[in-house]
Amino acid sequence: MSEPSYLAAVRESYDTVAGAYAELVKKPAELDPLSRATLAAFAEVVRRSERGPVADLGCGPGYLTAHLAELGLSAFGVDLSPKMVELARHAHPGLDFAVGSMTALALPDDGLGGILAYYSTHHTPPDSLPVVYAEFHRTLAPGGHLMLAGHVGEHEHLRPTQAFGGHPVSYESHLLPLERIVELLERAGFVVTARLVQPPGTGAKRTVGTCLARKPERA
Repeated sequence: MSEPSYLAAVRESYDTVAGAYAELVKKPAELDPLSRATLAAFAEVVRRSERGPVADLGCGPGYLTAHLAELGLSAFGVDLSPKMVELARHAHPGLDFAVGSMTALALPDDGLGGILAYYSTHHTPPDSLPVVYAEFHRTLAPGGHLMLAGHVGEHEHLRPTQAFGGHPVSYESHLLPLERIVELLERAGFVVTARLVQPPGTGAKRTVGTCLARKPERA
């Protein structure tokens, strides 16, 4: 199966900005209290479910992967950008990181206790989100948990030319209403257990939407 065309732009862009991204992106301890609390709640439900390890998809330099491990989870990271994975491996040599795409994860069915997708799906065109969410559903164990967080908007389509210190980028961003994201997750087979909207001014420059969801147990 051929790779979706938008992935090349995402990979090249994040390879270009990797070093600056690692310096500029907030570390877990620098996040706003609500974001930290949501991550902690996600880690607790995954830990208690005892369904398997947690995958940090779109892990970047691995800061949140390491944070999940500190919260008691068996965590590993996957990122489309080889440069990001290189940085993550260097910074966190005790954890596993791999290059991969959320559209076709090299992971077995029903093997994960949790998936964290933190600001990592907004470059996916809306028509391709069902493919990504289907992969999340496939790889999560029954009873496993998903945390999905990122910027939301009223079907905004952004085409920045520079990012993270002025480095050139060619990716695009697609900001959907949180209600539409919930709808797509439910169509993929998830039960959405919580949703949260943080408007600008509460630790974010843009509106942030967060969903916690669960893959149902088999009957």
